[in-house]
Amino acid sequence: MLHISDNDIQRALNCPDLIQTLRATFSGDFTMPLRHHHFYNDNTLILMPSWTHEYMGIKQVIVAPANKEAGLPSIHALYTLLNARTGEPLAIMNASLLTSVRTACTSALAADYLAHHEAATLLIVGTGKVARYMAPAHASVRKYRKIMLWGRNEAKAHELQALLGDPVEVVTNLEEAVREADVISCSTMAETPIIKGAWLREGQHLDMVGSYKPNTREADDEAIMKSSIFVDSRAGALHECGELAIPLKNNIIEAADVEADIVELCSGKHPGRKDAREITFFKSAGLAIEDLAAALLVYRQLHQA
Repeated sequence: MLHISDNDIQRALNCPDLIQTLRATFSGDFTMPLRHHHFYNDNTLILMPSWTHEYMGIKQVIVAPANKEAGLPSIHALYTLLNARTGEPLAIMNASLLTSVRTACTSALAADYLAHHEAATLLIVGTGKVARYMAPAHASVRKYRKIMLWGRNEAKAHELQALLGDPVEVVTNLEEAVREADVISCSTMAETPIIKGAWLREGQHLDMVGSYKPNTREADDEAIMKSSIFVDSRAGALHECGELAIPLKNNIIEAADVEADIVELCSGKHPGRKDAREITFFKSAGLAIEDLAAALLVYRQLHQA
């Protein structure tokens, strides 16, 4: 069994290859049960299994909020890859980096169907682990001439900009940046909306990745009502994340307002963006099959090396 380091994951994963791997995975046959939540003490164990005919993967996540007081990470995650036919363990790896990269690449994959083909300006909102990969992921599906980065902590935004390099530039006025951008990708822990529908214009695409709890959200009701809604999965995005769960509960939207999920986009059951004026909105809750696709890409590249 391979024990795969973060350095190996970093070397093995690149956004163009992972985006195409995700596209093929979503178009193929797979099984993905709902994630399991188990609570003990003040902690949460989350299990995310998925499998194909050949491979099985399980992401195991521990959320331990009290760790902050001890100066430890509050989330630990491991990924185990197995042979689905024999049950043989093939590889184990840290799932944190895997999750960040596959999340950004799933967002970019959705944008390939939903963003305007001539989109030239990208706004990244957030400075965390996922935001680090949003620029290279989205740049794999559109030729952006300008990439803006906004964060509540301007110092962290400049640190991330230094890591990403040109053409990323830090901006400080979020409203102006939203009005200018063709694609807006948010991966924050905002508890209340920071993206206002009043700022939106025709033709934009909103990519919402953060604020994954049922009582938190990044975009307001007006943004939702102005948009054509797409999700990674209806089960997760409509009920696990406040982005859609709150307006659903308040009768702002109905479940039927979701036009398609990522599988329906990749399989051609839905064409994606309908015209240049449409505002599209993609909510990602995170799927176990994305982890399996990413882990399998890493394993194959290292196993063949």
